[in-house]
Amino acid sequence: MLDSIRIILINTFHPGNIGSAARAMKTMGLSDLCLVTPRTFPAPQADAMAAGALDVLTSARVFSSLDEAIADCSLVVGTSARTRTHSFSRPMLSAEQCAAQLLSGAQQSRVALVFGQETMGLTNSELEKCHFHTCIDANPEYPVLNVASAIQILCYEVFKASRQNNHPEPEQEYPLNRELEQFYQHLETTLMDIDFIVRQHPGLVMTRLRRLFNRTRPEAKELNMLRGILGAAQKAAKGAASKNSP
Repeated sequence: MLDSIRIILINTFHPGNIGSAARAMKTMGLSDLCLVTPRTFPAPQADAMAAGALDVLTSARVFSSLDEAIADCSLVVGTSARTRTHSFSRPMLSAEQCAAQLLSGAQQSRVALVFGQETMGLTNSELEKCHFHTCIDANPEYPVLNVASAIQILCYEVFKASRQNNHPEPEQEYPLNRELEQFYQHLETTLMDIDFIVRQHPGLVMTRLRRLFNRTRPEAKELNMLRGILGAAQKAAKGAASKNSP
């Protein structure tokens, strides 16, 4: 199961943190490291900080976007010290709950734990792509962790939970992120076709709908049914338009 848990770092500017992440992962039995637009990689500083985990570091893959890095994942958890906006808060997991969710999902497919840039963390648009958020309990007066330290703590929670051997297999089959993104594109196009979304002023409709579906996590069969409904709605809209055309 640990092989199916992916650690993703976005826009990391200090290469030493990438090496430290690789070391933290190997210590806890994880090996799938992905980097999204790192500032400098490969780099001697990363090699030095990786120490005995050069195998994890050298096998790390680099992506140009978060979408590419999570395309084959059915569950994405974003790390955040706080929810950026109260209007679009997502389900928040403790470190222990995060580990349990990742291990459960990893029995079915790839899952991902995402860390943002060192000083800014994950952006709102990046958080929108996550099913859950997780945070590490810390001193409320100074809840600041170095990204490598945060990776070490959460990887430890995953490793600790993996040794309990009491993770029931998920009964549902969830779609991969690429399939979910295709659904969102289809949904947005359909809502424009039926004039629910105004192309020139789309507002926050899709942001709210993304939050809704990410929170409810439709199963693969349910998503296929929703795609069928959207297709029927588009067909009906085209038929109505042709009847009303002169």
